[in-house]
Amino acid sequence: MNVTSFRHLLEKSLGLTNPRPRQIESINRKRAEFASLDDNALRKAFESAGELTDAIAIVAVAAGRVLGLDMFDVQLQGSLAMADGRIAEMQTGEGKTLAAVPAAAWLARAHRGVHVMTVNDYLARRDASWMGGIYRMLGLSVGCIQQEMPAHDRKLAYLCDVTYTTANEAGFDYLRDQVALTLDNQVHRPFHAALIDEVDSILIDEARIPLVLAGSAAGEEHLAQRADRVARLLHRHIHFSLDEFGRNISLTDEGARVIESRLRCGNLYAAENFELYTAIIDAIHAHNLLHRDVDYVVTAKGIESVDAFKGRIAPDRRWPAGLQTALEAKERLALKQQGRVLGSITLQNFVAHYEYLCGMTGTAATQAEEFRTIYGLDVEVIPTNRPVIRQDQPDVMFATRDEKERAVLEAIHALHADGRPVLVGTASVEESERMSARLTGVPHAVLNARNEEQEAGIIARAGERGAVTISTNMAGRGVDIKLGDGVAALGGLHVIGTNRHESRRIDHQLRGRAGRQGDPGSSQFFVSAQDDLMVRYGCTGVSDIESTQRRVEGQNLDIRRLLNRYEAVIEGQRRKWQDRRQKILTGEEPSESELALLVALTTIDDLWSEYLASVADLKSDIVWTSLSFREPLYEYMKGVDTLYRELEDRLEPEIAERLEQAQSTGLDPTQRGATWTYLTTDQPFGTATERVLRGLIRKITSK
Repeated sequence: MNVTSFRHLLEKSLGLTNPRPRQIESINRKRAEFASLDDNALRKAFESAGELTDAIAIVAVAAGRVLGLDMFDVQLQGSLAMADGRIAEMQTGEGKTLAAVPAAAWLARAHRGVHVMTVNDYLARRDASWMGGIYRMLGLSVGCIQQEMPAHDRKLAYLCDVTYTTANEAGFDYLRDQVALTLDNQVHRPFHAALIDEVDSILIDEARIPLVLAGSAAGEEHLAQRADRVARLLHRHIHFSLDEFGRNISLTDEGARVIESRLRCGNLYAAENFELYTAIIDAIHAHNLLHRDVDYVVTAKGIESVDAFKGRIAPDRRWPAGLQTALEAKERLALKQQGRVLGSITLQNFVAHYEYLCGMTGTAATQAEEFRTIYGLDVEVIPTNRPVIRQDQPDVMFATRDEKERAVLEAIHALHADGRPVLVGTASVEESERMSARLTGVPHAVLNARNEEQEAGIIARAGERGAVTISTNMAGRGVDIKLGDGVAALGGLHVIGTNRHESRRIDHQLRGRAGRQGDPGSSQFFVSAQDDLMVRYGCTGVSDIESTQRRVEGQNLDIRRLLNRYEAVIEGQRRKWQDRRQKILTGEEPSESELALLVALTTIDDLWSEYLASVADLKSDIVWTSLSFREPLYEYMKGVDTLYRELEDRLEPEIAERLEQAQSTGLDPTQRGATWTYLTTDQPFGTATERVLRGLIRKITSK
C-alpha cells in the first residue's frame, strides 16, 4: 500500500470530514488575490507556492488568461482529487482536460517529468497544443509524443516538464530502452508521475494486453497457408464442434480423417505434427470465431484489429503469432513476419514504475474495488457543474434481433421527424453498417473503424437539428456533442443503444453523451433475446441484465487477479535482469572494453528473449498439471524459478564465449536486425496445449 492510499484509509477509519469544500473555498479566495499579479509575478508565485491550494489557484488564473476559461468548482475538485493521488470520475462535458492541468502542473514543479497519458495520438497532440500555453506561462515546458516520431525527438519530449503521450507509446519506448546499446539511445528518464486520462480504458480494459517488442526471426509461415486451404473444406458439426461464446474448438473423428487425408501427414495427433495441428486450429478459429468488420477490418495496412470496447481500430495490435498469420491467410494477404519476442510488458506492470499515479474518466465508480485492490487508487466521484436532467428511459426487450432493429429504425424516423438529433450506439463495424443500410430516407453519418479520420467533424455535427449518427462505441472519443440552435427546446440529443455490454461502464459512457452541462437529453437501450449478452449468460429479461453485468465484472476481476499472480513473478525477474543490464550500460558495472560492453548487452538481450520463449512453453504445459491433481500456480512458479536460475547461471559463460568469438572473428555484435512493436492478446482462445488437450480428450472419450 502506497503512502497516499494509507492516508486515505486512515482518514476513513478516523471518520474525518470531506476537506474539499474548504479547499475549494480557499482556492477561490486565493485566485481572486493572484488575479492582480502580472504574468511574470504569477509565474514566480507558482514557483514558490508552498500549498497545493495556492498552486491550483495560480493555475486557474493562468487558464483564464490563456484560454479565457473560468474553471468551475467541480473542475477544481477534480484537480484536487488527482493531485491527491486519486481517480476523479467526471462526467462527459465537465472539462476533464482542463481539470488535469493544475494537478499536472503541481506534480511538474519538481522538474522530474509528468506524463499525461491518453488513448490516441490525436488527443495527445490536441491536448498538448490546447493546454500548452498554460504550462508555459507558469515556466514549465511541454512536449508531445507521436507514433511516427524519431528517437531524438522523443527524448527531447520526455525531457519536458509535462509530456502528453499515449500509454502505449510510453510503454513501447520503455521496451526499446531495455535493448538500447548506448545511453544516448534511451529516451526515457526515471519515471516520476503519470496522470492517466480515460483511466478505466487504459488500466482495466487494456491493462492485460501485452506490449511486445519483436525482432527478426525465421518462421514456418507456409504452414498457415496449408492449414487455411484445409480449413475452408471443414464444416461445423461434421468436422469440428465449436462453442462460439466459450471460444472452444474440437475436431471430430471425421475432421481429423479429412485433414490427415488432405495433408498426408499421418496421425495428426502425433508429436511431430504438433505445429501443424496448432496451425489447423488457428485456421478454424480465423474462419469461424473472428469475423471481418466485427473483430477486425482489412485495410491497405493489412489486418487491423477492432477494439471490442471502443469499436475503433486498435493501432499495431495483433493476435498471437499463429492466429494473426491464420487471419492473413484467410483474407489471402501477404503473410507478415511475426519475429521473436525481445521484450514484453503489460500496461498494468508498466504504470507500476511511476512513483506517483492518478487519473480521470467519466466512468470509474463501478470498478472502484479493482482500482483500489490492483493499483491502490481510490475513486472520487465529482459532482456535475449543473444538475443532470437527462431522462434515461427503461430498456425495451424484443424476441429477435430483427424485431429490435426494426424498432430502432422506427424510433429514429420518429425522432428525426421531430428534428431531434439522434446518436445510435452499435456493437461493431458490421452492425453499424447494417443499420445504416436499413436506414433509408434519413440522411445520416456513420462513425466506425473505417472512417476515424472524419471523427471530429462527425461528432461536431451530431448535436445539430435533425442529425442522425450511427456509431460504434463512444469511449475515448475525446470530443463533446454540443447541441445546435433550438435543439434544447426539442428535448436535446437522444441516445439509442442497440446492445447492452458486459461492462456497465460501457453503457454509461454511451448514455453520458447526452445531457452534458445541464443540457436536456434522453437515452434508451433496445435489446433482444438474441443479443450476445443475453445468450451467453442466459438472461431471460431486462431485469436480469444489471445483475448479470455485476456478476461478469466480478468474474473478470477474479481473472485479472489470477493472471496478475502468474505475471508478478516474471515482472520481478525482469526488473532484476534489467537492473543488471542498466548497470553495465551506465558503467556502474565496468566492462574491460567497448566491445566487451556491447557483447554483454546483446547477450543479456538474447538470453532474455530465449527465457521468454521458455516461459511461454511452460504456460502451455500448465494445463497438464491440473490433470495430475497438482496446483497449477505453484507448479508454474516453481518452474519459472528453475528457468530463471538456469538463465542466471548461463549468463557469464555465454558472455565470455561470445566475446572470445567476436574478438577472433571480428563480428559486430550490434548487428541484430530490425525490431518492431505491437500489441497482442493474451491467449484469447486458450493455449496451444489446451487446444491439443481438448482434441485428445475428445478422441479418448469417443472410443
